[in-house]
Order: sequence, then C-alpha cells, then structure tokens
Amino acid sequence: MYKHILIPTDGSELSTRGVTCGLELAKALSAKVTFLHAIEVFTSVFSSPDGQWIGGAELVGQLEAAQEQSAKNALDAVAKQAAEAGVAAEIVSSRELTPSDAIIQTAEEHGCDLIVMASHGRRGVRRMMLGSQTAEVLARSQVPVLVIR
Repeated sequence: MYKHILIPTDGSELSTRGVTCGLELAKALSAKVTFLHAIEVFTSVFSSPDGQWIGGAELVGQLEAAQEQSAKNALDAVAKQAAEAGVAAEIVSSRELTPSDAIIQTAEEHGCDLIVMASHGRRGVRRMMLGSQTAEVLARSQVPVLVIR
C-alpha cells in the first residue's frame, strides 16, 4: 500500500492531530515518513510595490530567524514522536511562497505516495477569507491526500 507518507506540520495543535494520525498509519503500514515544515515567505506583506523591504534588513532578519527557530522546534518535536513510535522519519524545512507549494513540491521530490494533513474544515466565507492550504493541496496534488479533521 503506502510506503512513504508526507506529513506537513507547523507545530500547532491542529497539525499535531495530523502528525499523530499520520504516524499511526505509517506504523501500521511499516511506511517511512517525511515531516515538512513550510516557512511562508511574506514578500507581499513586508515589501513595497517596488519590491523593497519595509522595515529594513534588520526586521527581515529577525522575522526569518524566528521562522527558522519555529520550524526547528516543530520538526524536533515530531522527529522525537516518530522515534518513540518506531517509525523511520526524515525532516524537511522549505521556504516557499505558500505552504501548499512546499507540500506539493516536497511530496514530488521525495517520492511520497501519500500526504496526511490536518484541516479546520472551514466552509463558505470563512474558508475564502482565511484561505485553505489543504484545499489548495487537494486541488493540485498528484499524490493522494488524506485529510484529518
């Protein structure tokens, strides 16, 4: 069945549910996992129309350092969880414009045959306002996606 499962995580409570379910599935199938923490690039938020950073290089450096530390914390936690479950795991951090781009690209590059990810399950206006990385992955991925609500 599935031999290599991609499990995106951002360290949130919601993504932790996806990690737990993904690890349980991987263990049951004797599959390996790749954990991904996608670091979103905030160019549209922190840049002016001419592409210059607002707030200068120091602010950008602080934001990037905080993102990197958050990624490290989240990935260290899931790597420990995988080791405790006896599941072979690789960790990946990716800096893309959107998490959905990073998820799709990582699944393809690492030969994953399933993506397991959590979703809030928002609908209607709330989904449009907040966006949905899960919906974007579902719409564009060539790899099957298991959504944990």
